[in-house]
Amino acid sequence: MESETIPATKGRPREFCVDQALAEALRVFWTKGYDGASMADLTEAMGITKPSLYAAFGNKEALFHKALDLYESEKLDYTRAALEQPTARAVAEYYLRGALDRHCGGEDPKGCMGLLGTLACSPEADSIKADVVRRRASSQRALVERFARAKAEGELPDHIDPEGLTSHMLAILQGLTVQASAGAPRAELERLVETSLALWPSR
Repeated sequence: MESETIPATKGRPREFCVDQALAEALRVFWTKGYDGASMADLTEAMGITKPSLYAAFGNKEALFHKALDLYESEKLDYTRAALEQPTARAVAEYYLRGALDRHCGGEDPKGCMGLLGTLACSPEADSIKADVVRRRASSQRALVERFARAKAEGELPDHIDPEGLTSHMLAILQGLTVQASAGAPRAELERLVETSLALWPSR
């Protein structure tokens, strides 16, 4: 676990755990979004002063990018495992059920940090939106390639467009996470996943 020693304005240097501070910043951004998270919210949750935050992480924008890196590595591991499933339907099921577990249960905030964190971003936060869009596009390309492979192997019907299928699945996923953040019961979201899988195209 990495720690950082930051010179205090008076007295001895202040040492804090960088990993723990970043995890707390992640929770604030996840709960309040980028614009909604004030510097006071962040420093209070992280247990550090504003100068210490700047010295260790840069500005608020740089901190959000680091928090998003942590979110992807720790909270979205199911998306990487999904691509390794043996069939296209299994990929979709793993993806949707993984999202259900991640965004609708446990002690983490509800919903998707990347989506919810940028829905109401101000024009000044264009770089934040661009980063989230870039990351989302990378995940989308990976799914399109996986479904294209499934079609080439004869698993999906000839009329199915891998890009359209990916867009459909991601629309379901985004709807699921938005509803989760709005407090929809898990049972209701499970029905959404079950219905989506029941409509999955197959030969």
